[in-house]
Amino acid sequence: MNGQTVGGIYYEVAGNGPWMTLSHSLACNLHMWDPQMELLTKHFKVLRFDTRGHGKSVVSSAPYTLDQLANDASDLFQELGVQQTHWIGLSMGGMIGQTLALAQPNLFASLVLADTTSRRPDNAVQMWGERIDIVRAQGMEGLVDSTLSRWFTAPYKEKNSPAMQAVTAQIRSTPVEGFAGCAQAISAINTFDRLPEITCRTLIVVGSDDHGTPPAMAQKIHEQIQGSVYHVIPEASHISNVEQTALFNQHLCDFYKIS
Repeated sequence: MNGQTVGGIYYEVAGNGPWMTLSHSLACNLHMWDPQMELLTKHFKVLRFDTRGHGKSVVSSAPYTLDQLANDASDLFQELGVQQTHWIGLSMGGMIGQTLALAQPNLFASLVLADTTSRRPDNAVQMWGERIDIVRAQGMEGLVDSTLSRWFTAPYKEKNSPAMQAVTAQIRSTPVEGFAGCAQAISAINTFDRLPEITCRTLIVVGSDDHGTPPAMAQKIHEQIQGSVYHVIPEASHISNVEQTALFNQHLCDFYKIS
């Protein structure tokens, strides 16, 4: 699984089959998808990448836009000769997926939107502004505890599993400028009214205890995308692919008819 960088975006490719692209959350990197790799690489040629400002990708000056982040993925597809791909995006990765699917619908064989939103809350600019102020003053360490409390249920957080420790390390290693740039991008999410334009097969999943991008929002996305499939994952918060890996993966198996 040799990693390479194209246009400042670091990526890895593994497995064989149709293309499958994985897009991670804010303050994570491509390793957020480690719990899905064994399953997916048996059936797909999996492309996972570090979003601009994260992991090993370029850290350009904030702010970024969702169009810019979507264009990064599009440029990567062009470089790799990807004409069509399945896409699984969680949180920010789901917002990038929506943005790109609306701009280039023919690229998408399917879309999985996990723990994401399509409409910014009224307090988004203030909320993200406060978080950006914290990391600029204290570094990412200033957000680690509050982020983990939002991302995982209390019982799971108390276990401090190796998988959660890996996510914690990803939060800590996120460049401050990258966090700020992407936080400003996602604070402007506004795809909701255009969601009916998405016609590829779509799966929507959300943790039952996700308060940042709650089931109520996921339900509305489901209602906007005709023929989409919708599941709530019990006893999971925001990073549902890590907290409830078996259930998350089972929904992928059911949707893609794999095992």
